[in-house]
Amino acid sequence: MSDTLRKEIREKIQNGDYNCEKELTMSVISGKWKVVILWHLGVEGPHRFSDLQRLFPKISHKMLTNQLRELIEDGIVHREVYPEVPPKVEYSMTELGMTLLPIVEMMYEWGKNRMQTLKAHMS
Repeated sequence: MSDTLRKEIREKIQNGDYNCEKELTMSVISGKWKVVILWHLGVEGPHRFSDLQRLFPKISHKMLTNQLRELIEDGIVHREVYPEVPPKVEYSMTELGMTLLPIVEMMYEWGKNRMQTLKAHMS
């Protein structure tokens, strides 16, 4: 297990509060924006904070910060600060994070297919 893991998840594992492994997975990727953040970082590569904000115009600065912070704490995303003026910060997937990419891509494909089916039935 990664050395970094949110306190609440660590406590649930230690207390046996998860009924199955799927609950752990959902705890790590749950959050309105986490799956799409993971998709962009995994498929497109590293992004700066401002790039991510432009991708999701409806997300608040605080929400994006919180979602990224949790992904970093869980060892899924890496935050790299470059010693430049002005400072440059990039977010990228960790090796552990990349193991989630197939799941995220399957969710994307399922959603895309489901949307097409629903649109066809509405026509």
